[in-house]
Amino acid sequence: MARKVNDVRGMTAVVTGASSGIGLCFTRHLAAMGCRLVMISNQPDELEKYASEIRAEYGSDVLILCLDLTLPDATKRVLAFLESNQLAPDILINNAGIFSFRPLTDIPERKLNMFIDLHVRTVTSLTREFGRLMQGRGRGFILNMSSMSCWMPMPGLSMYAATKAYIRVFTRSVHYEMRDAGVSVMAACPGGIATDLFGLPPGLMKLALRIHALQTPEKFTEKALRTLFKGKKQYINGWLNRLSIFFVGIMPTPVRMLVKRRMLDKNIIRP
Repeated sequence: MARKVNDVRGMTAVVTGASSGIGLCFTRHLAAMGCRLVMISNQPDELEKYASEIRAEYGSDVLILCLDLTLPDATKRVLAFLESNQLAPDILINNAGIFSFRPLTDIPERKLNMFIDLHVRTVTSLTREFGRLMQGRGRGFILNMSSMSCWMPMPGLSMYAATKAYIRVFTRSVHYEMRDAGVSVMAACPGGIATDLFGLPPGLMKLALRIHALQTPEKFTEKALRTLFKGKKQYINGWLNRLSIFFVGIMPTPVRMLVKRRMLDKNIIRP
């Protein structure tokens, strides 16, 4: 049975997409909790910078791995890195991802493949291999980042919403599969987080925070980790987001088409 834990000091935590946004916040919170960190990202300069800051601020043991997680052998490289450093992972945060607000027919093939590679293949592979290691030791925590958009089949979000829906359903199933082995697997479904992922202007982002339409990544990650360590299967931030699942689900087609025409079509740049 997956166990609740109140103290994760000394545990090894692996975070993907760790050099910015929510991933960076996860690493800071885990460092503050006393974890040893492995930060993975494809941004070498940012990795070096923030790893140094975290070491200085928290006195944490931090290792960095600069890696493109869309590579076919990315999971093998992660496992080889851990083995070469004699590390047994206790916590995995599958956070790396991409976003695009464009019609499916306008998404370049390379980016289309990135959605599938990052949100489907890599999440599946890392969960599987880390889950095996954790099951063998009888303990572990895996957090896979889904999104509120997994309930929102809106125009412009076809690939993002669909692949995030995969993560949620996949994670919920694996939660039950690994529960008896002492491994807790949770899907986090954030809605309205103030990061640069969505490209909002600074003024609009400040307004959204002030009226609580957005939540800071610091607050989200703190609560998500607290929920993960309680052994829960899913975390959605805020009652407003939970309520929106229902209302978006019953949204009529004319409203969805209004979003397409007013928001999506006006931002399409075609040759």
